[in-house]
Amino acid sequence: MLCFGRFNLYVLSWTHILSAKGPNEGPARWIRLAEALGQIFYWIWYGYYVVYRSIPTNLARFIFVLVSHAATLPLHVQFTLGHFAMSTADLGPQESFPQKMLRTTMDLDCPAWLDFVHGGLQFQVIHHLFPRIPRHNLRRAQKYVLQFCEEISIPYALLGFVKANEVVLSRLEEIGQQAAMFNKIQRSVTSWS
Repeated sequence: MLCFGRFNLYVLSWTHILSAKGPNEGPARWIRLAEALGQIFYWIWYGYYVVYRSIPTNLARFIFVLVSHAATLPLHVQFTLGHFAMSTADLGPQESFPQKMLRTTMDLDCPAWLDFVHGGLQFQVIHHLFPRIPRHNLRRAQKYVLQFCEEISIPYALLGFVKANEVVLSRLEEIGQQAAMFNKIQRSVTSWS
């Protein structure tokens, strides 16, 4: 499923651009135009110049697009593990920035020799707290943040790969159950009308 995550992002991007959900007034109204121009530029560059002009056959083009999009699977897995199981609630201005980052992101616990596979994305908490730290220093920074969290009793989500997947899947199941319940309520309410 995650091999095709970029195709879903394309659909979501164009759906957002073409819908009236984005800002239409005020200083942010230009963002929708900028997003549309960015998409158009991308598809001219990637779709026309990279795929159509530089690859000779339709079959080769198809295979190239599938492989180039499937190659981003590790990124999708990392983003999913680092974010999907964590809270998205807005606790308001009383919550500090570090507390929010620690509550809404998760790190993966893996040996240092696997860092090249993860590319630093296993340190989502550290990246969110300190976005400009180069990835070769993320592991070192994590030690300081773990120590800080332990001293002031703030939870730090640091899970192994298997456990993180279990937590994400159980969270997605919970959200699916909530969506099914909302759908059932909506059908019940509309049947009364």
